[in-house]
Amino acid sequence: MDIINVGCSLDYEINSPTNFLFQIAVAENEHQALVSESLTISPNMALEACQVGKSGNRMHRLSVQPGRISVDYRATVKLNRLQRDPQQLQETPYQDLPADILTYLYPSRYCESDRLARFAWEEFQNVAPGYTRVEGIVDWVNHHLSYESGTTGPSTTACDVLISRTGVCRDYAHLSIALCRSLGIPARYVAGYAKELQPPDFHGFFEAYLGNAWYLFDATRLAPVRGLVRIGSGRDAADISFATIVGAALSTKVNVWAFAGDGDGDSDGSPDNATDNHHQAISTAG
Repeated sequence: MDIINVGCSLDYEINSPTNFLFQIAVAENEHQALVSESLTISPNMALEACQVGKSGNRMHRLSVQPGRISVDYRATVKLNRLQRDPQQLQETPYQDLPADILTYLYPSRYCESDRLARFAWEEFQNVAPGYTRVEGIVDWVNHHLSYESGTTGPSTTACDVLISRTGVCRDYAHLSIALCRSLGIPARYVAGYAKELQPPDFHGFFEAYLGNAWYLFDATRLAPVRGLVRIGSGRDAADISFATIVGAALSTKVNVWAFAGDGDGDSDGSPDNATDNHHQAISTAG
């Protein structure tokens, strides 16, 4: 059971009446519990908390007049991860998938799994099904893509990334998700905070449904999976934007952090990064 402190500080210059929808608050479930949390707006104004979508993502809605605002979020999170032997995790036959999981097999805006089906089958048909196959996809994406900021944008899809072979965390996740879905493995996008990520930022990774649970993967390998703190999940990044803005607002500062808190470390007393991500399958989904 580990303790991680996370947070962000966001500044905006507002040029006309504007509505914000923030997804910066961490998820709460049996594997990820809040020890403490604060969300402040300066200048002080009304803030509406709500839960949205099938995953019940926590969001905060705010209406702002012209001027400047600062948003400060801080949380201390206790992780009680579900951990399994990867070799025991198999793909669930289509006919046995729960109805609410089926949507994560379909193509979505950024994950055109239908267009990648032939490529996925030719590349991964000989990889053993289950956790091993998902790890094979993650290895392929990690080895064939170059992490380069500014090479992709808000309209870049998994197919675009496969062609360009460059991208950032969301692109790595989108391509991994699309390839999983092409092979009949439900997969979804997860946004969150990442301990040890350099430079610190909001991070995009993904989950694959194996057996009867969602398990975490990060094709960038820029931070340990054991240090990922989930904000929310969805079909792709379109569902999990940290700030949706309707109006005219200019972002002037984005600071994000995630670091070990008191009591951080594995139950055996070893530091968090002492356990290789490949040795345990990890889930923090509720």
